[in-house]
Amino acid sequence: MLTKKQLDLLEFIHKRVQRDGVPPSFDEMKEALDLRSKSGIHRLITALEERGFIRRLAHRARALEIVKLPDAMQVKTGFTPRVIDGDKPDSTPAAAIQVENGSVELPMMGRIAAGVPIEAISEASRNVSVPQSMVGAGDHYALEVKGDSMIEAGINDGDVVVIRETSVADNGDIVVALVEGHEATLKRFRRNGSAIALEAANPAYETRVFRDDQVKVQGRLVGLIRTY
Repeated sequence: MLTKKQLDLLEFIHKRVQRDGVPPSFDEMKEALDLRSKSGIHRLITALEERGFIRRLAHRARALEIVKLPDAMQVKTGFTPRVIDGDKPDSTPAAAIQVENGSVELPMMGRIAAGVPIEAISEASRNVSVPQSMVGAGDHYALEVKGDSMIEAGINDGDVVVIRETSVADNGDIVVALVEGHEATLKRFRRNGSAIALEAANPAYETRVFRDDQVKVQGRLVGLIRTY
């Protein structure tokens, strides 16, 4: 039997791994559970590990792996991406095209910057086929990643990211953000009062902070496609 806090933490970690492909940081766990210090998170993680729900992996950042879930939690499936940089136009992309082989075709709206800013592209250049399970409700589009600023989030140069259109975001979401009306970038979103921080996932790039009226959320990362 898990305590409510243990269950809340396990569910939070599971959701973040499902969504981002990487466990949340200790600071994010502390904030999500409204704890005063990270020592409380350490105790909860130790308890979950002792009960066999999670495993700590050596020599890896954020090295937590979910081993099993309690019956009280519904297991969710699907792809889980990580952080990046991006490109998205101000116009509404074409709707997804349903195909018969379990996939949908999304408009490829151009390249999204992962490092050096790339000008936002306003027209779909082609369509890309993605698994139907990768998209849910709402409109979606695809972008090609250029650069390395989100590489530690598992998003590499040349990857294709799948974006769900939305104009709102929660702290920690990976979003396509339009900065000052012309620069489109996909990064992790953080709001602090009237300021918005866009975080890279590469120590070579600094977090950029803007006024909230300088940033317009254009969508949230929901999937990633990589060609080998």
